[in-house]
Amino acid sequence: MLLAMLRGTVTSLEVFALTLIFSLPLALVIAMGRMSRNRVLSGVTNVFLLIIRGTPLMLQLLVVYFGPGLLIRKLVMMGYAVSFRWNRFAAAIVALSINYAAYFAEIYRGGIESIPKGQYEASKVLGYTGAQTFFRIILPQVIKRIVPAMGNEVITLVKDTALVSVIGVSELLMVAKERQGAMFSFTPLFIAGVFYFVMNWGVAFAFRKIEKRLSYYN
Repeated sequence: MLLAMLRGTVTSLEVFALTLIFSLPLALVIAMGRMSRNRVLSGVTNVFLLIIRGTPLMLQLLVVYFGPGLLIRKLVMMGYAVSFRWNRFAAAIVALSINYAAYFAEIYRGGIESIPKGQYEASKVLGYTGAQTFFRIILPQVIKRIVPAMGNEVITLVKDTALVSVIGVSELLMVAKERQGAMFSFTPLFIAGVFYFVMNWGVAFAFRKIEKRLSYYN
């Protein structure tokens, strides 16, 4: 039982890690689009954020996994020769990355907009380019300010990895439910709860270390 649950935990950790790897940079791009002076770009980005943040993650997982297949089926019925095979794990990563990028983007935006405008003006006087100002002066301060909010979202992500079971990805909670049904015991679910607790404790510990490391901005 423990071996199967450990394999499920590895899958959960893979989903967690890959979602962070893809969503964090994507969120910065979305945040920039949201703050763009181009009304079309900012408007489209705002609608995108409204849709993603306003619909359940479980629904988004189902749409990402089943949606392309339904679309291709319609194209085939119209006479187009189209072939596509969607991997469950990949679909889970895509859906989670898009969902969390939307939330991270708003955290980024809040952090960026909290920086006084005078810092932009001062850096311009000192001869910094726009890119140098953002990456050398603004972004380090933004990271310091958004760490607590990001920590909350990342902890939520650990728990949300359980939702990928809705499209058949065999992660920790799905394995625990299967073992519970086979054993007629609550023990597998209790063990899964312990595993999730340990993972979230690790995330919380890591973010405390990051906050301490960035304390020189205080």
